[in-house]
Amino acid sequence: MKTDSNACQVASIGGRRQSLIEDARRERSAGGQPGTSRGVDAQVFEEKEGRVTLNVLFHLSNEKNGGFFKTGKIFETFDAKLLHVESRPCKRSKNSTSDLEFFVKCEVHSSDLEVFVNSLKRVVDNVRSIPEEKPWFPRQIKELDRCNLLITKFDPEMDKDHPGYTDPEYRKRRAFISELAYRYKGDPLPEVEYTAEETATREVYKKLRSIYANLACRQFLDGLQKLESECGYGEERIPQLRDISAFLKEKTGFQLRPVAGLLSARDFLASLAFRVFQCTQYIRHASAPMHSPEDCSHELLGHIPMLADKEFAQFSQIGLASLGASQEDIEKLSTLYWFTVEFGLCKQNGTVKAYGAGLLSSYGELYALSNEPEYKAFDPEETAVQPYQDQSYQPVYYVSESFEDAKMKLKYSTTIQRPFAVRYEPVTCSVDVLDEPSKIQTVLCETRDHLKILQGALE
Repeated sequence: MKTDSNACQVASIGGRRQSLIEDARRERSAGGQPGTSRGVDAQVFEEKEGRVTLNVLFHLSNEKNGGFFKTGKIFETFDAKLLHVESRPCKRSKNSTSDLEFFVKCEVHSSDLEVFVNSLKRVVDNVRSIPEEKPWFPRQIKELDRCNLLITKFDPEMDKDHPGYTDPEYRKRRAFISELAYRYKGDPLPEVEYTAEETATREVYKKLRSIYANLACRQFLDGLQKLESECGYGEERIPQLRDISAFLKEKTGFQLRPVAGLLSARDFLASLAFRVFQCTQYIRHASAPMHSPEDCSHELLGHIPMLADKEFAQFSQIGLASLGASQEDIEKLSTLYWFTVEFGLCKQNGTVKAYGAGLLSSYGELYALSNEPEYKAFDPEETAVQPYQDQSYQPVYYVSESFEDAKMKLKYSTTIQRPFAVRYEPVTCSVDVLDEPSKIQTVLCETRDHLKILQGALE
């Protein structure tokens, strides 16, 4: 499943959008503490080179038609740099249909801060700051219900470049299947009765299956063979997520969850922390059968065979490093994911093989194994900041010496700075946040018990 870490606006299916302000409130109600208002300094969350960054929230009533233009003059007067502006109808106002609420993230000179805020108070209503909160993240697997922020990119309702944009029947069908995922709250995985046209995508399976033997890595081929014998993989039908999820849970502890579209990077990575893979159920458009950025053919053919391998499943739990990480680190992690789990190559028996899902689910993208693209040795620090291409084929691919090499180098993720550590508890499918000495001591005691068992086994 592809993710997008650069989009600043998120949406759910059917055009339903979720405000960044709502996100901040949601995160705060989930565990963050609202900031106090001891003074102007309490509004600042970053200061650098004589300038401060702050979030300001204010109301503008319909009667003050010139209010917003007056705020513009204030920003201009104080040489304020606007980093983000967002508006919406004011829910708390009596005239909620006409009054507006504005959220502004801005940067001003530290010496002007107090006068700047007081100037805003003269022309708009209810000026207050929103402190920069620590990102909320799920602690229990059931909280993944809240990890459902979708990006509008690759949505046929929004993206004109999507092959289904001009096909109303395809859009209607995809919206119906996406709605099943959107309503999913931990019940049995929904089943989809695929149409004859959708099942015709088996041609994709047939064509890719014919070239896998020479281009795919050994772990992928082993996983695919097991899926063919135990989950009905083949040319005649599209397998159901319910069957595949049960298969994966038994083999590697991973399980599937239906998703309505392209998830934000933070939510997708958070799901991986719990060994949950978010998987779409709709099919790519018939006009582009050999490539799709995000449909279940991509996931069933590209990701699932690899997730059946224990070593790779552990490799894919990179999401643990994302919990509570900064947005900058989220972007680095999602880029690492892109060049490994999505488009990774590795050496086996002296030959370069594909293990990335974006390669193995696209006939055209497998040109990566020709002599045309550039190869680079996998180096996490370099890879994490490498620009990537999500509209066409990749200009560069990273090659690991082996799976073991990639897994060892991905310990880079442990360098992410957080004021706590996390540990996944597979029995309860929960995450322990190690931020107090007592919690760390408990884990140490458990670890000693495990070491005693290992010592006894060795003896």
